[in-house]
Amino acid sequence: MSTPILEPVAPSCVRQALREIDKQGLAALGEKGKANPNAVVTLKAKTVCEGQFRNLTYIRGLDPVIVDEPPHLLGEDTAPNPSEALLAALGACLAVGVHANATARGIKLTKLELHIEGDINVTAVWGTGDLDDDKPLGFTAIRVKFDIETLDPMSGAEKDALLQHAKKWSPVANTMMRPVALDCAVL
Repeated sequence: MSTPILEPVAPSCVRQALREIDKQGLAALGEKGKANPNAVVTLKAKTVCEGQFRNLTYIRGLDPVIVDEPPHLLGEDTAPNPSEALLAALGACLAVGVHANATARGIKLTKLELHIEGDINVTAVWGTGDLDDDKPLGFTAIRVKFDIETLDPMSGAEKDALLQHAKKWSPVANTMMRPVALDCAVL
């Protein structure tokens, strides 16, 4: 007696849209930007070293963002390391851009996941290891794969256009893709 081959069954639940963004509020923010296109906001954070490589960064009145290092980099492994936190910031910024632009275009997202990986040489060990000047420091490549589902069908080309638009206007992605003035000084 052979075992019958079962056909895949479609999910019985109806996929719901992600928690929505206030479309009128989004439009108002857009108009505010158009009315004052040269406005610059200064964001502030305070990072306090708790000990070893564990750091607490305070932003506005929020709970601190904790950053640590994994054991192979002599940390306590209590939180993402700084480079992982940078990938998280990029992923969140791109996700915000995709969701905002989907909302502005009337697209209802049911799933938005970003899978991010980056290649980084860590042999300089913060200036205490291999100090070859020819070696690039920081990420040399970052790859982001988007897993997007919508209530209404979208072609791959339409999804890609949405992603490329979000990348073009992402503050974090742009910070990573162009030189930024960085001043470090003693207080």
